[in-house]
Amino acid sequence: MSSISEIFETQQMVSTENLDIRTVTMGIDLKECSTKNPDSLKENVRSRIIDEAEELVEKAEEVENRYGIPIVNKRISVTPISQVIAPAVEEEKDIAIEIAKEMDQAAEEVGVDFIGGFSALIHKGISKSDKNLVENVPKALAETDRVCSAINVASTKSGINMDAVKMAGEIVKKASELSPEGKGMSCTRLGIFTNAPKDNPFMPGAMHGVGESDVSLSVAISGPGVVRSVVEDSEGDFGELCEEIKHMAFKITRAGELIGRKVADELDIDFNIVDLSLAPTPASGDSVAKIIEEMGIDCCGSPGSTAALALLTDAVKKGGSMASSYVGGFSGSFIPVTEDAGMSEAVEAGCISIEKLEAMTSVCSVGLDMIPIPGDTSPETISSLIADECAIGIINNKSTGVRLIPVKGKKPGEKVEFGGLLGESPILDVKNHDLSDFISRGGRIPASIKNLNN
Repeated sequence: MSSISEIFETQQMVSTENLDIRTVTMGIDLKECSTKNPDSLKENVRSRIIDEAEELVEKAEEVENRYGIPIVNKRISVTPISQVIAPAVEEEKDIAIEIAKEMDQAAEEVGVDFIGGFSALIHKGISKSDKNLVENVPKALAETDRVCSAINVASTKSGINMDAVKMAGEIVKKASELSPEGKGMSCTRLGIFTNAPKDNPFMPGAMHGVGESDVSLSVAISGPGVVRSVVEDSEGDFGELCEEIKHMAFKITRAGELIGRKVADELDIDFNIVDLSLAPTPASGDSVAKIIEEMGIDCCGSPGSTAALALLTDAVKKGGSMASSYVGGFSGSFIPVTEDAGMSEAVEAGCISIEKLEAMTSVCSVGLDMIPIPGDTSPETISSLIADECAIGIINNKSTGVRLIPVKGKKPGEKVEFGGLLGESPILDVKNHDLSDFISRGGRIPASIKNLNN
């Protein structure tokens, strides 16, 4: 039973500290949709998504109203599409793009914000259907509005597939060029990953991976504003601060799992996981960067920022894992540049560079996220940045990702605005050296010796 004080505390978190459920994400297994006939495959995918998700938004809104905790996004993730289209690739070369359009139309019909899983797992090798999907990602994203793509190019077990990394750099560049908005917007729905979680509710990395049930529901909480208020009020040393963050992470995780389970019950499907990542927004007070600064850092990105972020991420994981036995996804702290108003301000102040962000990704969740870069950045440079993040992921046995946005015609320091939750930021400088010899070597960087401990 909740006490009166706990009820008022949660009410305050929602009303003044921006506590919300960032997303409830329904995972749908599409493997049974697979068939050699392209027309049947398209119909199977579309009808399966609509049949399972037609009540998702309605039921989520009912739970949201009942408990008074906002649910910002309702989303769907599906089986990695490269696996679903495999039998039909020989019959229709554009089958990946056609399936992306079916996914987009189905997502619009059921009223969700995004649908993830236009994805391929190519961390060790690339099949025909993988290659078909990856090469068509730029066009598929340009011709859809809700489809998100995650390409996994490395893992602790297999190492880094540098042929896949090369392809990844090329599709990021091409996706930017094909973006109809002219600002590289398609790249906001494309993530390149190492050790991609198979149960992640966050976009663009969401997918319904191998081993999951037919249909399930995952929830992602968000509470940077709540945690910031804890840090702001804390007068203790770092050990005491860590305890206070843990206690708050425990509370918001319990609230998040409650909402997720209630939505799953309403839909009569399995509850999957709760992702307890701190996911910022451009809203005032909803910033991970500002949490770091409340610890005593003058400007996020200055010396001490990596240590502060490490403390924050570890404390959130410790508190959340005590609150729930079903923690999954990324679960930590996100540091997206454009989506976090504090991060954007730090870039403008000259405190954050892409090199500092790379260092910070070694201790947080995800990686180089929502970073606008000059439009003339070469595919080889993009691939090399991806390779660096892959190395951090496999050596530390953690998930890392890269979401870079080359913006046509923009130079370092010029501002780009994406709008809404995507935010804005100055363009970050990227050293555009000739890296063609490095990337053209290809092959696979073998798994770390740490792999033998697993």
